[in-house]
Amino acid sequence: MAHSLKALLVAGVATSALALAGCNDKPLPEEAGYGPNPTLPRPKASWLPTVKIADAVGWKEGDKPVAASGGQITAFATGLQHPRWLYELPNGDILVAESDAPPKPEGKSGGIRGWIQGLFMKKAGSKTPSADRISLLRDQDGDGVAETRSVYLKNLTSPFGMALVGDQLYIANADAVVRVPYIAGETSNGASPVRVAALPAGRNHHWTKSMVASEDGTKLYVGVGSNSNVGEYGMAEEERRAAVLEIDTASGATQVFASGLRNPVGIDWNPVTKELWVAVNERDEIGDDLVPDYMTSVKRDGFYGWPYSYYGQNVDDRVEPPRPELVAKAIKPDYALGSHTASLGLTFVKDGRMGQSYQGGVFIGQHGSWNRATPVGYRVIFVPFTEGKPSGMPKPVMTGFLSDKGEAKGRPVGVLVDRKNGLLVADDVGNAIWRWTEAAGS
Repeated sequence: MAHSLKALLVAGVATSALALAGCNDKPLPEEAGYGPNPTLPRPKASWLPTVKIADAVGWKEGDKPVAASGGQITAFATGLQHPRWLYELPNGDILVAESDAPPKPEGKSGGIRGWIQGLFMKKAGSKTPSADRISLLRDQDGDGVAETRSVYLKNLTSPFGMALVGDQLYIANADAVVRVPYIAGETSNGASPVRVAALPAGRNHHWTKSMVASEDGTKLYVGVGSNSNVGEYGMAEEERRAAVLEIDTASGATQVFASGLRNPVGIDWNPVTKELWVAVNERDEIGDDLVPDYMTSVKRDGFYGWPYSYYGQNVDDRVEPPRPELVAKAIKPDYALGSHTASLGLTFVKDGRMGQSYQGGVFIGQHGSWNRATPVGYRVIFVPFTEGKPSGMPKPVMTGFLSDKGEAKGRPVGVLVDRKNGLLVADDVGNAIWRWTEAAGS
């Protein structure tokens, strides 16, 4: 009986979502949601977002993404378990966090609404049992394919961000930053992780915790997503969330560096301005073309609007009580990345890698929409920068993640430019890491 009721609920919600999609205004051209001044149509609130899930099917034998801008793509590693984030060690070894969301505490699932959204996420390739490990991949001969793979650390808690500071490797679990000693060249680490600082956990509506270290290694900067879409569980649950936290590596003392960032995932240092930049996933349920995800420089003590406003000082009327004094100081992001693209990965090109035409620019891994009538994202893009600022429209680099039937063969997440001038892309549906290199002479 309960199972039948759930089936009816799912069918009813799906039908309602499709009906809502049909009532939307004419969609904007996709490019209207990109750049420093994206087009922001009028909001169209709905109880649930438009839902259009790309069934996660994986790659067929021998299949792979398309090098949209020329060049070539190789499978750096396959057969992984939900690979999400990447980190390069000084010797060129690659660490990959194989991870998915931790279980939600009892009573924190979000009710029927949360249950339905969980079903949709499972259909899209998430909600798998978390491997809770970091694996080490080694390409000894430099041919763009990892010959060896080993479990470097295990029994973690939905690990994500990684940062090496001196002889200590820091890992951002879903609930804490921990560290282990690092020995160059080792392929496994049997040390017990030492807790450095607690991170907001609990409901974990957004569970990923990205991380980057300061140049001098004294601070860690951790991206922590919100516990909700627009604060519907109460703002008490949002303490130290929708923020970038600054953690002292010596003491573990933690403070909020910047706030109002709904889900800051990709995080890196701008090599020209030395500013911290993040890629942020914005809110849902007010239309296909709202609100654009974005990347932005992050100012100390800066406030970026969530949940009270979006893309600067555009008020979100759904949030009660309003906070006009916060809206008044909301900072407009630097560059929009399209609505619902789920732009997760972000990495700057630095250290003279990738050739002059890519210097100082950014690669973005767009995981792909699940709540837009016409799917967007499902690709890796490059955005050029000039003198430390975005200076053009995005250029697709890796596509082909969607089949002709609209199924997800893969979904890109973390991106990393390696020391051998290749772009590594973690694909959590294809369970692979792809490597793109530019065409010779291009």
